[in-house]
Amino acid sequence: MSDDPTAEHGVSRRLFLGTTLAGVAGSLLPVGVAQAASTPVTISADGITLTAAADGSVTVRDGAGVDRIRLARFMIKDSVAGSQPTTGATPTLVTLPDGRPAIQLDYTLPAAANGITVRGRFDVTPHHAHLHWDVTGPATLLPAGFMIGRTVLTPSAPETATALTRWNRDTGGGVPYETNAGVVYQDTWPDTKAFVRLAGSRPDWTTASWVHAPGTATSGGASTDADLVLGAMRPPAAGAIGAAQPLGVEMWTDQPFNLWHSAGQPMDLHTQVVNGGSTARYVRISWWAKDFDGQVLASRTVDSTVAAGAVQDFTFTVTSPASGMAFTETSVTSGGDEAFARTNLTVLPSYDYRAGDASMFGLANYPWLLQPNADAVLGLLQLLGIRWVRIAYDGAPGLPVSTLDAAGIAHNVELHGIPLGGTPAAIAAWADTNTQLAISSGARHFEVGNELNRPFLTDQTAASYVSDGLRPVRDRLTAAGASTKVLNCGLSGMDYVWTTKFHEVGGWDLIDGFAFHPGRGNFTPDYAPAPSDWTMGTNGTYWNFLGSLRKAGQVIAEYGQKELWLTESYACTMPNSWWHDTYRHAAENVLLTLALARAEGVRCVNWYQLHDSVLGKPQIANPADPEYHYGLMNRDTSAKPSLLAYATAARILDEATFVRWLTLPDPDLKGLLFSTPSGPVSILWSRKDGYVLNPNHSTASDYFAAPEVWVDDWPTKTDLTLVAAGSTVCEVDCIGRERSLTVNAGHVTVRLDGAPRIYYGLTDTPDVV
Repeated sequence: MSDDPTAEHGVSRRLFLGTTLAGVAGSLLPVGVAQAASTPVTISADGITLTAAADGSVTVRDGAGVDRIRLARFMIKDSVAGSQPTTGATPTLVTLPDGRPAIQLDYTLPAAANGITVRGRFDVTPHHAHLHWDVTGPATLLPAGFMIGRTVLTPSAPETATALTRWNRDTGGGVPYETNAGVVYQDTWPDTKAFVRLAGSRPDWTTASWVHAPGTATSGGASTDADLVLGAMRPPAAGAIGAAQPLGVEMWTDQPFNLWHSAGQPMDLHTQVVNGGSTARYVRISWWAKDFDGQVLASRTVDSTVAAGAVQDFTFTVTSPASGMAFTETSVTSGGDEAFARTNLTVLPSYDYRAGDASMFGLANYPWLLQPNADAVLGLLQLLGIRWVRIAYDGAPGLPVSTLDAAGIAHNVELHGIPLGGTPAAIAAWADTNTQLAISSGARHFEVGNELNRPFLTDQTAASYVSDGLRPVRDRLTAAGASTKVLNCGLSGMDYVWTTKFHEVGGWDLIDGFAFHPGRGNFTPDYAPAPSDWTMGTNGTYWNFLGSLRKAGQVIAEYGQKELWLTESYACTMPNSWWHDTYRHAAENVLLTLALARAEGVRCVNWYQLHDSVLGKPQIANPADPEYHYGLMNRDTSAKPSLLAYATAARILDEATFVRWLTLPDPDLKGLLFSTPSGPVSILWSRKDGYVLNPNHSTASDYFAAPEVWVDDWPTKTDLTLVAAGSTVCEVDCIGRERSLTVNAGHVTVRLDGAPRIYYGLTDTPDVV
């Protein structure tokens, strides 16, 4: 970013997104002018004072009389005039319709602003200032580029940004979900904090001098609103006060990712309740914690009175199990108002992975959300058994290459933007730049492009991809004597039509590994329709896992041996969507997906992705975007059950070798047999309830009232007798919880349903009863 605020919001910022600000007035409220100011104008409320000087700067002072922030300028953006900061302002004291005083600022702008005008109005309530700007101008205004100029006076720590969310219960039922409630920027001193809240903002466009403050269009131009809150509280509480929410609640722990490593530990869950209203409230705080089976592990109810604009803190505790999860909710109610929040507490013991570079377990894209810090994220990757990262190079988001190298985590690179059909010069420039980047990054593999097989099951781009992207890269790697291996652009789905053309034009001989992304809809991972039966479209059976994997194996057998890479693999948990996994199904499907990948000889599975979020909008909730919901962790970086399922698979399959599919007496019962250094391992499940997930969804709507994560929605249970090797058999569920089964006369009876389970202690022929 440039240090020049005009430059940093010039033409290069063409990717601004239009943002809707909730609760923003379209124009100023009627006011009566009290006095024009040639001397400073001051307004105050409990704990906050604003003083506007003759140059238009506004100093924010706390209740102790200490100056904390100075608001000096506002910057508009226009497609003709460009980015134009104000150069001064005239302050005036005005009266609001409710009788409170406010500061009005009539700003001056450079002549280059072409007649655009800006007027500000600031008012205060206890510990809180509401800031409003009206911009009058032509239709060429670009409100998404507006900025607030501010100087933070002698802070004790760097500014931080926190995405705000609000938990919701849908009237149609289903699981609760978060929606975006804005962004808070926090500035810190030893004795207090200041928070600037906006309904929408891009932290990566905010600098030490300017806060990104997008506006909304009005009949005469655009307007921007912000709130400034002073006090020793956490960002979500400040956001609730700034938004005048009646009530708010936040939960957090002192453990990174809310994750513990052993049984019997007190898992302390901190809770902050806030009254965002103007009068004291009598509130009831209710908390509970449940396990994966819905058993209540702990609960508590507290009654209290919270002052206006104030917070109260509580700590609730549940004892950690040997492994697994506690799903928690805290709600605060008063009269007809309710606020609630959820998070998950997780137990995952340490583990000594031994497969090294032979490991199959990877992460797609970057581990880019370095929260709470880079060391914690690296430690989590190692705890999960992740030994490959799909994209890493110097300057990329996330953990640096040197950090991954030191930790023994191998890394590849995927680079796109190939100028298909471009000029020879453009093609050469792309290949020169990106091949050199791949080599200098130390990438084991260069995945040349991403999902270029569009439209699906056509061959429209295959020839140009080979001539304009793949072959130039291979030629440069050969000329450089580089050891970097080559993967084709990871195909979206197993597009065998595109692959046929790719082979015909010589692409197969240019790659070392074949890469694709086996997207999956509301089907179990072991659903394997024949390619001739695949249907297309958003909800087509083209999006299946095992059938796609087997087709890829057939292609490799026909065209010549290559490593098989799943450079993106998925279990999307978009809430209350029948096409996507419930939170429970996702955990079951993560385990089974990885087991099937091992059985089908996949070299590496890069799971997409580590946490719910979208690059560029970190932790900004978006329940309607499937792309947001692919993480192994939630937005708040607490684990989903999927994360434990990934770790369980990585531990079970670390050094496992696939032996065979088990032959069971009932064709609806399924099993995989692996050999491991600890002895034979079987993974068993049933398809008595079919291969389609969420089958009772409405055909008239995408909405599906998903069951809570602790609800077992496999109705059919089937007992199966198997041959045991010793006196007990250990059963492990998808999130790693163990239980011991008794063996009678060399046999054990297990109860199967649609959820895959792992069994230790069976013989290497458990199906020969």
